[in-house]
Amino acid sequence: MKSVFVALLAVATLQATSASAGPAGQSPLAGRWALEVGSLPMPPEARPKSVDLDFRDVAGGKWTTRVEIVDQKDNRMHSESTLSLDGTPGRASGTYWVDVIAAKMPAPNVLVMQFVYEGIPRSTRVYSVSADGKVLTETEAYFKEDGTPMMRTALFKRVPGES
Repeated sequence: MKSVFVALLAVATLQATSASAGPAGQSPLAGRWALEVGSLPMPPEARPKSVDLDFRDVAGGKWTTRVEIVDQKDNRMHSESTLSLDGTPGRASGTYWVDVIAAKMPAPNVLVMQFVYEGIPRSTRVYSVSADGKVLTETEAYFKEDGTPMMRTALFKRVPGES
């Protein structure tokens, strides 16, 4: 359960910036997204109550990512970052288990992020937006404690009125 929250918060920390594939302002990733909690491949009692992502193009060709996770006991975790989208590592702040992120945007609708916490690689996440701009798919790749590679997919819906 902790690794799921860490993975989700890392997503939240999606502090990517200026897209090398084009201007970040043109990305359909920009806006607020809410996790479809039922899309998580885990028992309902292990799922968070909610996960919200907010991606924004900011001045200077940077990209800001904010994540908020609410667990089953109403505890809140958050993460925020503002980065360039050229793969250069940058700092993340907040209470989620991620403190360094690197990100690239190989296409306007795709964001790839790597998350590190206390010097230990945590996960790589790929975010892609559907052609209609309404669904964000997060594919997370990580390793279990025994070294077994794992992948998880989760779906987010665009928050109405946000783009």
